[in-house]
Amino acid sequence: MAEAEEQETGSLEESTDESEEEESEEEPKLKYERLSNGVTEILQKDAASCMTVHDKFLALGTHYGKVYLLDVQGNITQKFDVSPVKINQISLDESGEHMGVCSEDGKVQVFGLYSGEEFHETFDCPIKIIAVHPHFVRSSCKQFVTGGKKLLLFERSWMNRWKSAVLHEGEGNIRSVKWRGHLIAWANNMGVKIFDIISKQRITNVPRDDISLRPDMYPCSLCWKDNVTLIIGWGTSVKVCSVKERHASEMRDLPSRYVEIVSQFETEFYISGLAPLCDQLVVLSYVKEISEKTEREYCARPRLDIIQPLSETCEEISSDALTVRGFQENECRDYHLEYSEGESLFYIVSPRDVVVAKERDQDDHIDWLLEKKKYEEALMAAEISQKNIKRHKILDIGLAYINHLVERGDYDIAARKCQKILGKNAALWEYEVYKFKEIGQLKAISPYLPRGDPVLKPLIYEMILHEFLESDYEGFATLIREWPGDLYNNSVIVQAVRDHLKKDSQNKTLLKTLAELYTYDKNYGNALEIYLTLRHKDVFQLIHKHNLFSSIKDKIVLLMDFDSEKAVDMLLDNEDKISYLHKLFKRDHHKGQRYHEKQISLYAEYDRPNLLPFLRDSTHCPLEKALEICQQRNFVEETVYLLSRMGNSRSALKMIMEELHDVDKAIEFAKEQDDGELWEDLILYSIDKPPFITGLLNNIGTHVDPILLIHRIKEGMEIPNLRDSLVKILQDYNLQILLREGCKKILVADSLSLLKKMHRTQMKGVLVDEENICESCLSPILPSDAAKPFSVVVFHCRHMFHKECLPMPSMNSAAQFCNICSAKNRGPGSAILEMKK
Repeated sequence: MAEAEEQETGSLEESTDESEEEESEEEPKLKYERLSNGVTEILQKDAASCMTVHDKFLALGTHYGKVYLLDVQGNITQKFDVSPVKINQISLDESGEHMGVCSEDGKVQVFGLYSGEEFHETFDCPIKIIAVHPHFVRSSCKQFVTGGKKLLLFERSWMNRWKSAVLHEGEGNIRSVKWRGHLIAWANNMGVKIFDIISKQRITNVPRDDISLRPDMYPCSLCWKDNVTLIIGWGTSVKVCSVKERHASEMRDLPSRYVEIVSQFETEFYISGLAPLCDQLVVLSYVKEISEKTEREYCARPRLDIIQPLSETCEEISSDALTVRGFQENECRDYHLEYSEGESLFYIVSPRDVVVAKERDQDDHIDWLLEKKKYEEALMAAEISQKNIKRHKILDIGLAYINHLVERGDYDIAARKCQKILGKNAALWEYEVYKFKEIGQLKAISPYLPRGDPVLKPLIYEMILHEFLESDYEGFATLIREWPGDLYNNSVIVQAVRDHLKKDSQNKTLLKTLAELYTYDKNYGNALEIYLTLRHKDVFQLIHKHNLFSSIKDKIVLLMDFDSEKAVDMLLDNEDKISYLHKLFKRDHHKGQRYHEKQISLYAEYDRPNLLPFLRDSTHCPLEKALEICQQRNFVEETVYLLSRMGNSRSALKMIMEELHDVDKAIEFAKEQDDGELWEDLILYSIDKPPFITGLLNNIGTHVDPILLIHRIKEGMEIPNLRDSLVKILQDYNLQILLREGCKKILVADSLSLLKKMHRTQMKGVLVDEENICESCLSPILPSDAAKPFSVVVFHCRHMFHKECLPMPSMNSAAQFCNICSAKNRGPGSAILEMKK
């Protein structure tokens, strides 16, 4: 059950109802809020008598004859002083541009809200109701009806004059009227009538059921669900009427339409208002109850019910008791239910209060689930409707769910939910881990921590590992096996394990885990030592798995002692991987030099790719022995290298040509040796082999004059690609010429640039002040008495002299030069300035 906000203190019966509502697990269908702002100010000094609702604004009438236009938040936008007495009814057309008002003193006004007044008249009796044509904005629909003792239809005729016609009278006061489309429904003391404005015919009369009720105290409530469905509520009775077209054969003198009651039922309370909600009804009920203590009847809080009409009964969907101000003094006639069709808003109007009821949306549904601590359902609802929810976020709901589970002590479930809720948000993961740490439940969250995308700070993983290390060695070992070693600082955990081993040095679980940590850290020596100490049954598989052959050279004895047969098999099967001499040679070419002769045989037998690099790098291997081994195995490349190194280049070249038949390799060899005799041998060997001649022509140009080769080519010999080779020789020659010319141009340009730079330098001025000295007498260049005449000579080299300190120029050369720079092979020190005073 739902209640409006700002509840007031009521009777004992009221508090009992509230306690019953709080215990209800049924979710309400509507939510409520009090219309405040300007409405609060109005109702503090006045009382609401009626209200009508448009999609754009509200119109509120009061007992003091005022009409207020309000926005949907209750703020006053406009005020009309209509009458000094109660406003009985306000009517708006569908456009919201025209309003009709009637009051208890007989005044009737119909006017445009955005134009001049249309109609104004005062009758000699109270006017209870008014209804303007729904399409009053159209010129052809300038009609409205008023009701007091009679029902009058007003129409604007020619010359803008209004004429009236009586639609009904003689059955008591007209107290309710609703106009929809072409149909006008009204209620008087006897029942409900419907009038067709097009055919000018009354098409039905629905009598009231309970004639014992005073019609002025328990008025009839009317509402149109659509253009042909009228809902009537009177007393405790509800009738749903459908206007239907009469068949032509049944016409005779009868109206073209008739009314069929499709549903009618009784309610528990008196009806104060009706409104449609899809195929259901919203019913505002006036409630009277009897006090158990005093046995006196009192006015209880009104109820707003959602019911599903059936043919002869109804089904209650929801029922809410509403706390409105002053409900204890209100009567059935004091309540009104108005609604906005566009937004499914329902306004409960009473003299001292206006409460708005809205359909609950998905956010409200989630609010209710969270209030009831149904977090799982709230999370699911948010995920399903994530595009429609506005106030809630899936993450916030999820975090609240985790907190709830933690508070309830369901630590494992809370930790498991973290995977789904926190996802890839590393910051939230870290926040939650610290929360679990505060309550001593790090172990609960450890299985669900992300191990990649995202990766948390190493401190998080280390904190959990320390927690296990303090109390659960087996759990610690499991995490070390399952977690990648790069999640945490390996050295920190290794040190922590070693500290614990000081207290329990023979703990096999810790030792095995330490070995795994050493393996992650690539400290294979320490890892193997622990495995061998533990006599681990799979130690040989571990060596293969982690390729630890480089780490077992000093542990062969331990391996043999552990299992000699497996150790021997492993050494024989992996002799290529256990290469001590090779590693020693790589580290220092001079260490182990006494084994270099042995290494030649080992490389030749087991590791030929490393033989030639060894021969090139070793300065201690016996070349004759190496040549013998290589010739025995017909290792051509190695033999060529050794012959070359031993000074027998001609034999090496011959072997390349005869064994390898590789002219390019022969040319490269000749280039390396840079020996003219080798080039001569290469030409002589190639002269009868056209493919070799082609190769020489393509490569010889930069080392040997191509003419030497070309003159030796026999006349008539067919040489593959001779034309291309000759073109290439000519292009190479042209390229050399171009390079020389380019270099010459660069030299000229550089010389000119430097000359210009020197000229700019010499053209610059030279500062002469008290700090400068004569380079000859070493006295200040400027005299102490500036009034006396003096002469100063300043050279381009920036050296300065008193003129009298310089020797006189010789007869052979009138130019004067800097003495200092002249002593240094005469630099650029010719005089540039002579100062006199």
